Amino acid sequence: MQITIEIPDEVAQRLNGEWGSISRRLMEVFVAEAYRSGALSTAEVRRLLQLPSRLETHAFLQRMGVYLNYDSEELERDIQTIEDMRNP
Repeated sequence: MQITIEIPDEVAQRLNGEWGSISRRLMEVFVAEAYRSGALSTAEVRRLLQLPSRLETHAFLQRMGVYLNYDSEELERDIQTIEDMRNP
């Protein structure tokens, strides 16, 4: 899906100067809010923003002021990963 918004040219030029790509910035704000509300997972955030790693995804969310939705399933998975690394 593609969504189009109209912004006056003078505002768009100023915002492009401050933010770089307006499209990218709007996508980041949208994705961060969707994650905050529980509509997106961290994997979906990573895929939508084409971030290279889970750590980059977490760093992005932190920059956006969004707390990680870290549930018991993710905790169990992380514990298992640590155990696997400790006992090869």
